[in-house]
Amino acid sequence: MPVHSRAPGRVLIFDTTLRDGEQSPGATMTLEEKIEIAALLDEMGVDIIEAGFPIASDGDFEAVSLIAGNTRNAIICGLARANENDISRCWEAVRSAARPRIHTFIGTSPIHRRYQVQLDRDQMAERIHDTVTFARNLCEDVQWSPMDATRTEEDYLCRVCEIAIGAGATTINIPDTVGYTVPRESAGIIAMLRERVPGMDAITLATHCHNDLGMATANALLAVEAGARQIECTVNGLGERAGNTALEEVVMALRVRNDVMPFTTGIDTRKIVNISRRVAAVSGFPVQYNKAIVGKNAFAHESGIHQDGMLKHSGTFEIMRPADVGLCESHLVMGKHSGRAALRNKLAELGYDLGDNQLNDVFVRFKSLADKKKEVFDDDLVALMQDTSASGLEYLRIEALQVTCGTVSPQAKAELALSIDRDVRTVTAHGDGPVDAAFNAVRALYDHDARLELYQVSAVTAGTDAQATVSVRLEENGLIATGQSSDTDTVVASTKAYLHALNRLRVRRYQQAGIQASGPAELS
Repeated sequence: MPVHSRAPGRVLIFDTTLRDGEQSPGATMTLEEKIEIAALLDEMGVDIIEAGFPIASDGDFEAVSLIAGNTRNAIICGLARANENDISRCWEAVRSAARPRIHTFIGTSPIHRRYQVQLDRDQMAERIHDTVTFARNLCEDVQWSPMDATRTEEDYLCRVCEIAIGAGATTINIPDTVGYTVPRESAGIIAMLRERVPGMDAITLATHCHNDLGMATANALLAVEAGARQIECTVNGLGERAGNTALEEVVMALRVRNDVMPFTTGIDTRKIVNISRRVAAVSGFPVQYNKAIVGKNAFAHESGIHQDGMLKHSGTFEIMRPADVGLCESHLVMGKHSGRAALRNKLAELGYDLGDNQLNDVFVRFKSLADKKKEVFDDDLVALMQDTSASGLEYLRIEALQVTCGTVSPQAKAELALSIDRDVRTVTAHGDGPVDAAFNAVRALYDHDARLELYQVSAVTAGTDAQATVSVRLEENGLIATGQSSDTDTVVASTKAYLHALNRLRVRRYQQAGIQASGPAELS
């Protein structure tokens, strides 16, 4: 059944976290992480997953191909520029999917026509006809996008949309590529196209908004009210510059305000928080505390008036229940006396389904954490799971770390025993503070040219015994890798995050060279 054959009020959710989201500087994900995120999106009920840009690299091609072959429900889409090489490569990547889609695009605004693609109007119109026709001859489901549509002349936008529909496009997507439009204008463009373009009622009309002016969610929702029936979005609003429309925001807005926006999606909203946390962890982009829906403070109440109202009835100051997005009602539940069964149950509540071997590994780490902390909170367990997922990349691994710092000595000192492909080496290094000393010790034992682009520390919970979650981003010869780790010792967490990023950078170098990494860091 064609994707546009749906109930009139059904809005399709097109997730581009793995493509547009991953284009955020520093947000590059490993192959395993992409496959994991795709599986979570599919399980959550996303209709279309844009899995990547197959022509961009062999790694992108492999990721799209594997996601296409393993995804059970969602349409798997790849992106392609308006040329036959891109489109052919895209088709090769998605063709094994149960429901493949080719998404091809070209910049249609005056500034894009003149400076980026250097085609006049007629040349571009011919290119659109030929490339959409070529894509449709390969795949029954073809999406076409006039990049920078919101800055394209209305008459020309109508012309090229009509050409694309005539050539076989089944979805026309209207991108606000630079986040330029405003809600009323966003709705107006959709309404104008529906009125003026022949055949528009037979295909799916989509909206793709960026958040440069902070209006992506509003622009997407107004486009839906005007007739768009597909929203392109990303988890946590991840994306280039200020990001994309946030999946969690549009989905929950349509659910909570269904009285004024009578539209539905197929998203299981109880899975939102889990995938938000996972995307934040693998991308290295933490969610701001006051972020709508998934921020740490989204359901927190400090004002006395608010707390009084919440005690009397939660509806006084909450328009949705925490459980609606997958947040547990309980907070303090675990301690050093908790057993495997209790841990498994609590992790299941948090969205983690573990096999016996995984549970045993996590249980050891949990007991170690519980010995350090009197009280283990939900957020501690989430951090523990994120740290556990990073432990699979262990070409470099801490064996022992001792740091001396304070006001007595002019420099901090770090004594490090580092396992490098199971060969343990030791060194003493100094630095301007304990973290700098520890990083210098790593560099002394494992020489590299990676430049530190980001170092960020956040407390997982309150209290002086709280775990610190540290994110580190490294860049080396154009390759970017992010590492993350948590520990009650901030210096240990920092060093582990640094090593995690170095391990990922090493794997990425091998992937770029087209060979398999050897040793403990080997990826399946």
